[in-house]
Amino acid sequence: MLTRTLPFTAPRQIVLESATPFRRLKNLERALGREGLFIKRDDHMEIALGGNKLRSLEFWLGAAAQADADILLVAGGPMSNLCRLTAAAAAMHGFDCIVFHNAEMSETAKQKSFLNKVFGAEVRYLGNVGEELRGKAVTQAAEDLKTAGRKPYIVGDAIVGAMGYAVAAYELHQQAQADDINLRHVFLSGSMGPTEAGFIFGNALLGNPFTVHLVSVEYGQAELAARVARIYDGLKATTQLAVPSVEDLPIHYHMDYLGDGYGRPTPEAERALLMLARAEGILTEYVYTAKTLAGFIDFANSIPAGEASCVLHTGGVPSLFSQFDLFRSLH
Repeated sequence: MLTRTLPFTAPRQIVLESATPFRRLKNLERALGREGLFIKRDDHMEIALGGNKLRSLEFWLGAAAQADADILLVAGGPMSNLCRLTAAAAAMHGFDCIVFHNAEMSETAKQKSFLNKVFGAEVRYLGNVGEELRGKAVTQAAEDLKTAGRKPYIVGDAIVGAMGYAVAAYELHQQAQADDINLRHVFLSGSMGPTEAGFIFGNALLGNPFTVHLVSVEYGQAELAARVARIYDGLKATTQLAVPSVEDLPIHYHMDYLGDGYGRPTPEAERALLMLARAEGILTEYVYTAKTLAGFIDFANSIPAGEASCVLHTGGVPSLFSQFDLFRSLH
């Protein structure tokens, strides 16, 4: 029985009623000539097309409820997975929701943001501003709402959100044990940090059964490692649990798949995306999961015999429908 519990307590609103699928990639194994390849499908959730932010939202919603909030504020680009999933979770749990996009309002932007309105969120366009100005705009909106008698909660606290992936580490460990799989390696996208740090923290609480492989899709190694360390240390401080220092943990950083930077296509990512789609019928997307998959595939034959590896699919597949122009081999 999968419990999806942790050895610490934190305010939480359950969004996911069951574990996400953990399955063997048999066709990919045949194509690569080795056994022990698995995928954890956090794209395969029953809510709003799924994705990793739903795990974080369990704890953001919990914090919002504890603060007696009545409206959630969330920011991102028009295609943001966080915005879409927050809009859906807010509707499910009785919160109003305002989505802020740092983009100009255009027909293309409105199409990309369409699902936010389907879930009942108000959508505001801030223009082409950076993250700092976007954050100030959201903070000012929260102050304005308080003045009007509302109780806003701004979604996105990294330490609170990271708790969701501590749960994921426990869940994956239980699934591997239940199937008697010697799972030793887990591949994750390396980006903003909450997903990565949360999983690493959960792994540390379990005694580090996994070596965690972070495939950078956004930052250089120093910046990525610093982000992970800050959030990991924040989790230690918040939970007051005795876990090793992040420097002593089994973490490997893979920097060879970033290419020209965040959101930029690479030949390796395209090959990996097409290989998984055609072998297993599973879709990834260019910004996060295809680059991570490329690292997972390349590393497959470097893993000792008898040790299994798993790529954690963090979702984001809806964005694939806006990525047609990134493909080099399908035109």
